[in-house]
Amino acid sequence: MPATTTAAITEADAAPRSPARRRRKSATPPGSEAKKLFILDTNVLMHDPTSLYRFEEHDLYVPIMTLEELDNNKKGTTEVARNTRQASRMLDEIVCSSPTGIEAGIALDGPSRGQATGHLYLQTEAIDVALPPALPTARGDNQILAVLMHLARRHPERPVILVSKDINMRIKARALGLAAQDYFNDKVLEDTDLLYSGSVELPPDFWETHGRGMKSWKEESRTYYGLTGPLASTLLVNEFVWQDGPTPFQAWVKERDGAGVVLETLIDYSHQKNNVWGITARNREQNFALNLLMNPEIDFVTLLGQAGTGKTLLTLASAITQVLDIKRYGEIIMTRVTVPVGEDIGFLPGTEEEKMAPWMGALEDNLDVLTGAAGEGGEGGDWGRAATRDLIRSRIKIKSLNFMRGRTFLNKFLIIDEAQNLTPKQMKTLITRAGPGTKVICLGNIAQIDTPYLTEGSSGLTFVVDRFKGWAHSGHITLQRGERSRLADYAAEVL
Repeated sequence: MPATTTAAITEADAAPRSPARRRRKSATPPGSEAKKLFILDTNVLMHDPTSLYRFEEHDLYVPIMTLEELDNNKKGTTEVARNTRQASRMLDEIVCSSPTGIEAGIALDGPSRGQATGHLYLQTEAIDVALPPALPTARGDNQILAVLMHLARRHPERPVILVSKDINMRIKARALGLAAQDYFNDKVLEDTDLLYSGSVELPPDFWETHGRGMKSWKEESRTYYGLTGPLASTLLVNEFVWQDGPTPFQAWVKERDGAGVVLETLIDYSHQKNNVWGITARNREQNFALNLLMNPEIDFVTLLGQAGTGKTLLTLASAITQVLDIKRYGEIIMTRVTVPVGEDIGFLPGTEEEKMAPWMGALEDNLDVLTGAAGEGGEGGDWGRAATRDLIRSRIKIKSLNFMRGRTFLNKFLIIDEAQNLTPKQMKTLITRAGPGTKVICLGNIAQIDTPYLTEGSSGLTFVVDRFKGWAHSGHITLQRGERSRLADYAAEVL
């Protein structure tokens, strides 16, 4: 491929243009100079059907081979098949919106309701490009690469870029001197270190810089502080603040009004008198988590943390207390994504609950701890613990994600375990099942994603943490310190 063509389609091309190149550029229609032409690979549409509207002012091109591959993958009830059918419907809607035909390109402004202002081009002609001998023309990927080479030669004045979720496809394109990139629009954050942690440490001079005009008052057993200052404007509602020292301070933001915030002191769940079903907080983040889990005003809680930080144990302890003791909720519903770590063991016999039982080992392990904690120092010994376990087990329902659509949960404590394996769309489906009086808890570790095509940045758990931050009825905390064992802590650190 000529070097001039490669230079013309490279996004980072900053070299001075020759007079001939400048003349070609000036011959292009006004307004098209800054526009890029994106070639969509099939897997982008399968991953996110709305990607057709996610490229703002730039133009899109859909090769015939992309449509063929969509047609081959539309059958079935999987998430990929559903997305494929949705992408086909959206393409049909766009094509039908064009009164003049598809040869000149279809404006996306109308079908996207202003989200995209570029044009969609469909392949309407046979393209005969000589691919390198090492690339067999029978493969669909290589035919899309042939279209990319053809368009790069036809439009040397504008960047022509392949968008694909397939890493090998992008490598092949770059090996041919063509521009290619991943689809980034589904990523909530590029760097998960920037993900909202739910807590912030106050600087040593916080009270000096924010103490002027401070108001303090008590309601019931809580102390409130009304503050203004530079840090106050950066805090979010239900974000935790803390300060170590001779007089440690822990609170959370209850109100925010412009440059002012109202802080409320926490219940100390590390003290045995405030134990939750025999469980006390072992560190600062666990205390924050229990304040979220036990507060009836918080409808949605997300807990992130590596293995052994106590996510499931704290959640189950607070759930059992609020169902059996306080009677705030009717029952506990627990679900999780059934994605195996290794090879799948095949079909499982039995009812829905029996099929889910192998996936619920974490539930059984934590129930062993909780029934033991409830029985310590109490009456009944082994018989009492067995009766307690049966009582708890009768109030916990295990449900599969496959049958969630269309349901409404009233007055339930809904726990979604291993939520990092959910897509944003699946997460929306689950959370919108919540009816009046229901509390939803999402637990997970974004460093342990087993679902193909999901990353830390595009996981549904990352998505909801970012979207729900600052809402008055939701809270999030990232648990930092492992409490399982010294072996588990060391393994998480070095492996």
